[in-house]
Amino acid sequence: MSEEQKREKADAAAAEEQKQAKADANAKPSGDQAEAISDEQSTAGENTKANAGEPSASDRVKAGAAGEPASDTAKASVSQASAGEAVASEAAPAKSGAEAGSGDAKAAGGEALDAKPAPAAAPMSGEPTAAPGADVAKAGGAGEPPGGYAAAKPAAPQAGAEGAQPLEAAAGGSEPGAEARKPRAAKAAAGEPGDAPEAERAAPSDAEKEAKAKAAAEARAARANARAAKTEGAEPEAPKEPSPNQPLVDRLVAILKDFRADAVEEAFINEKDGHIPYVIVKAEAWPDVAELLRTHEELKLNYLRNLSGIDMETHMEVAYHIISLETKRNYCVKVKTDRESPSIPSVTPIWPTANWNEREVYDLFGIDFPGHPDLRRIMMSDDWIGHPLRKDYEPLDPEV
Repeated sequence: MSEEQKREKADAAAAEEQKQAKADANAKPSGDQAEAISDEQSTAGENTKANAGEPSASDRVKAGAAGEPASDTAKASVSQASAGEAVASEAAPAKSGAEAGSGDAKAAGGEALDAKPAPAAAPMSGEPTAAPGADVAKAGGAGEPPGGYAAAKPAAPQAGAEGAQPLEAAAGGSEPGAEARKPRAAKAAAGEPGDAPEAERAAPSDAEKEAKAKAAAEARAARANARAAKTEGAEPEAPKEPSPNQPLVDRLVAILKDFRADAVEEAFINEKDGHIPYVIVKAEAWPDVAELLRTHEELKLNYLRNLSGIDMETHMEVAYHIISLETKRNYCVKVKTDRESPSIPSVTPIWPTANWNEREVYDLFGIDFPGHPDLRRIMMSDDWIGHPLRKDYEPLDPEV
């Protein structure tokens, strides 16, 4: 093969390599990759020439060292160098219009210094790349930010014309709950009351409690006097028709007076409660009267339906609703007691149903029932202070 044919074949191989380099340049490889491609293509040209029978660069060096003629070898080297320069220039990434206007260029076999940073190249397979925004400090996440937590801390605020910016503003946010803590801290510094319950701020003193109790007692007395004055000043009403149960209450009063003359204080008909006969019995006579009501042949009031406590502000009362399971007649007996130390004898031995009812009245009204087999609180705890259903009840905790 002649020397010209070898050159033409080498030029054809170089042109083919240039086309391949253009195709690779469309993928926008980086400058280092372009140089690597140029080196690979130069090596491929060497191999092509070696396959065509032309000596490689290492062979030419050996031939020169052995004293062989180097004229053809020098010509082949010049041709190969020009082909390598063309491949390297074609393999360089395409520049943008702004970059092209800046006068950037690459020298043969080397990289030129860019005036502006080159755009990020598409990552090659297997090549490690940095995630976009990895240099931004994370506000919170599962992993540690690049550079460690120390690098992720926001920079110290810089003083400007309007003063230094707060640290949380520089970081793009504030710690959760920081804004809520500021008003409380300000209130505490100023000595203002916070959000604590009233019981935690200041418990009422003994003087305040005494003043409240005195005011409540005066209010009760005023209401009682007003009711008495209204009753005295009222015009006499027209006589009413007698209640159908008036004979029952008259007979009950007669039986009790025959048993004990001073036992009954008052007797009347409660028209609003179905015309039930009512009698008011003295507390000291109540145990004997209760036994008589249960065992009397005519009355036979053998079942206590219910008993309840009543705070009348001036005194305390207990109402006993009794029924005869044989005659089906209902009666109500009331027993009055002092407000300061209320006490009524227990009727649990006479009517066992009074057991828990008397405990309830004792718990909520504070009325004592001497003779009860197990008198203790039934609803409130044993260490509870006061009796919640009394009208002068003052809870220690105002929120309860």
